Amino acid sequence: MKSHILAPLLFLLPIFAIAQKATTTEITRYNREAKAVTIIRDNYGVPHIYAATDADVVFGLMYSQCEDNFKGIEDNYLYQLGRQSEVDGPGKLYTDVQLQMIADSAEAINDYKTSPEWFKKIMDAFADGINYYLYKHPETKSVFGTYKPWYALMFTDGSVSATVTGGLTLNETQRFYSGAPDIGYINVPHSYEPDEREIGSNGYAISPSKTASKHAMLYINPHVPFYFRSEVELVSEEGLNVYGAVTWGQFFVYQGFNPHCGWMHTSSNADVGDLYAEKVTKKDGKYYYEYDGQQKPVTERKLVLNVKEGDKIVPHTITGFYTHHGPVLGSRNGKWLALKADNRSYKALLESWLITKANTFAEYKKAMDLLNNATNNTVYADDQGNTAFWYGNFMPKRDPKLDWTQPVDGTTSATEWQGLHTLDEIVHVYNPATGFIINCNSTPYTSSGASSPDKTKYPAYMAPDGQNYRAVNAIRLFSDAKDLTIDKLINLGYDHYLTSFDVLFPPLFKAYDAANDSTKNALKEPIQLLRQWDKRSGVNSVATTLATEWGNRVMQAAPRARSSEEGTYQTERVAAGLKTLSDKQLLTDLSEAMRNLQTNYGDWHIKWGDINRYQRPANGVFDDNAPSIPVGQVSATFGELPSFVSRASRNTKKRYGSSGNSFIAAIDFGPNGHVTAKSIMTGGQSTDPKSPHFTDQAEGYVNGKFKDVLFYKADVLKHAEKTYHPGE
Repeated sequence: MKSHILAPLLFLLPIFAIAQKATTTEITRYNREAKAVTIIRDNYGVPHIYAATDADVVFGLMYSQCEDNFKGIEDNYLYQLGRQSEVDGPGKLYTDVQLQMIADSAEAINDYKTSPEWFKKIMDAFADGINYYLYKHPETKSVFGTYKPWYALMFTDGSVSATVTGGLTLNETQRFYSGAPDIGYINVPHSYEPDEREIGSNGYAISPSKTASKHAMLYINPHVPFYFRSEVELVSEEGLNVYGAVTWGQFFVYQGFNPHCGWMHTSSNADVGDLYAEKVTKKDGKYYYEYDGQQKPVTERKLVLNVKEGDKIVPHTITGFYTHHGPVLGSRNGKWLALKADNRSYKALLESWLITKANTFAEYKKAMDLLNNATNNTVYADDQGNTAFWYGNFMPKRDPKLDWTQPVDGTTSATEWQGLHTLDEIVHVYNPATGFIINCNSTPYTSSGASSPDKTKYPAYMAPDGQNYRAVNAIRLFSDAKDLTIDKLINLGYDHYLTSFDVLFPPLFKAYDAANDSTKNALKEPIQLLRQWDKRSGVNSVATTLATEWGNRVMQAAPRARSSEEGTYQTERVAAGLKTLSDKQLLTDLSEAMRNLQTNYGDWHIKWGDINRYQRPANGVFDDNAPSIPVGQVSATFGELPSFVSRASRNTKKRYGSSGNSFIAAIDFGPNGHVTAKSIMTGGQSTDPKSPHFTDQAEGYVNGKFKDVLFYKADVLKHAEKTYHPGE
């Protein structure tokens, strides 16, 4: 298979970024669009964007995003277009290979050309808003030079985990396309130390029966890398009136609300992408794969990837392989693996836009009937008192007798998809009698207590994931909740109880009670501390520090997962891991946890807030000597609802947050479109260290003290900090 190995071409190009060179016609158009838009920045720097048309609002949105974080936009499109190695070097090469094979830009260009005029205008405005910023700021250089309208069709899902690979790993793609030997599937890591790109989220919808106002309420709580989205309001005279979080580089509110409806997306584990094991042979220098007893030619496509190497760009060429199932991204056990998925489509972008303009439950469902949101669950509430939950959206029909978490036989038509399930056929909850809906990237079959969907009525591939400790905690809290207000909902959302220790501690205490006297004497103090602890994390809690240090060690005993789906069974896998640990090991892990803390900090009696900190350094490098804020939260791994993932770096002793809670909002949907809401962001709206809005929300973020959402223009004007047209 040497023909598909990456090879450098025989010429080099200097590294450069391209300045925007706008034509006279483009400048005239930009100026006209800019004059049609008014941006009002409020006292937290949040942009409220007003215009007559939806397209003009999008123009203003993209310009304001560039003001706040052009680099975030550029980084996201470098990823989506498979061009990261052009900037970051060879380390991103195979990510680019995956992305370019999964999402074909030629298809996006065709989708743009065949789009209806009204939607094409929105995509044109998307590109114009970015390009106008580059024109007005020639000091800002872009790898792309000019953004194209069709770029929006390469980035149709605002999720942090927007690319589905069917469980195939980047390592497998690298091995396949570098010509390395096929060594089979490498199990996903079983460590519970959180990943840098955390994709956990919480969404809660509360029925009027559980609220003090007798209105439906919604809580939006994504867990993502810090500063992944911005907070905005978009208002047009064409019916657009939406507030919420926008992922950098996109023109739709991904998680938010309008006067009538609100939605929270959580990352879904629904099986929406499948790997097909292809039986491939080579004849006369060409590849063929078997299908229903016939030999079909493997399609080949030449890709050229520009890779930064030193101060030069080195173009590499690759021959990518495809079957009718999709791109071949790896191999296992001698069989090529082709991915069938729906990672990019016109309908996906259209659906993302249309839900923001839905004013009723029926209109929201109609938008979701496009069935092209491939990676999200949706928690919903509205001003008619409706609450709802859909586990996924794009859901292929398949043979339920097969295990779709593993590669299926690609040689037969018996494994083909059989159309899509309708919206009401997928796992869902509408207006549950229990009065609450929760989703914490957890099984939907416990999402509403006694009103949860019946697992036996759905095929396994629809919801193959298990339970986690966050969901256990949320169910406990919302089952007993009543007379909720926005502030009470926020307090629940910031609940610091660590549910996992309800399971982890009993074996530890039992082991201690059965230990010999010398062991008891050595561990008397820490055991007493943990026994007296209320299992709530806090800045002044020594128990939090010791428990999480020990808990990370114990959780690593969980058995390795055979698939990404199996990896979601946190409560089951931790329970299985505990059964493998002897009393001696549990106590040894505690001793080692104490020793590690002693080594790192000079004393194991260290308060959590002394080492767990929030800091937003201007240069991106954490510094123990620079100002920081103590944080009482921990990773949601331990069952806490808010999440603050922190770790020490090479240059620090203290731990600093890198992902977790981001844009958070609580909304009360009053009658006739009157909403009341509060929100908070990680740090602040701006990514500019010189801006007063770089860290003006940090204290509120850490302590759960939200700001009032300024949804109505009269309120925005009362708190206006700056009013301008783009370019001024």
